[in-house]
Amino acid sequence: MSDRFRGFMPVVVDVETGGFNAKTDALLEIAAVLLEINADGNMQRGETIRYHVKPFEGANMEEASLAVNGIDPHHPLRPAIDEHDALQRTFREVRRAVRDARCSRAVLVGHNAHFDLGFLNEAVARSMIKRDPFHPFSCFDTATLCGVAYGQTVLARAAIAAGLGWDETQAHSASYDAEMTAELFCDVVNRYRDIFETTRENAPPQP
Repeated sequence: MSDRFRGFMPVVVDVETGGFNAKTDALLEIAAVLLEINADGNMQRGETIRYHVKPFEGANMEEASLAVNGIDPHHPLRPAIDEHDALQRTFREVRRAVRDARCSRAVLVGHNAHFDLGFLNEAVARSMIKRDPFHPFSCFDTATLCGVAYGQTVLARAAIAAGLGWDETQAHSASYDAEMTAELFCDVVNRYRDIFETTRENAPPQP
């Protein structure tokens, strides 16, 4: 993994939120999918980490956004935990994966990745977390990658084009969207594996 991405560890992240403004709107779910390279040298989806998140104090929640993701933030049976705890637990597993892969840092992979990274960065700042394993601005955007590989930029359409199928009843949950994004990212990386290996073989020595 460290050789493939210059010492970085790609980790797929999806968030479900109460709106589009990362500074004011609630973070309601977070899912992170760890990636692995199997014995054949191909990338594959690993463990999924998922938490329901309690809205931070004073958070805005738009009815239109809640209607799309189907989240009732105040449902008595919703197993939500504080934002700080959700991030710390997620980051603990990401740091372990980064260490095990002998990488230097995690890089967020997301579909329209800057949306997820923006909410993640704001939540980190609110929680005053010092050991954020993710790069603060670099990311891999599967909307772009899927546009190149399949001619589709919408997550559902890209999944169908890639032959993965799409279950609309599970869509807009952080875990399902993150897992489908991970499958797409792995598929694109594996499709371009020959190009990467040829490029690496022909590359001049590093100074």
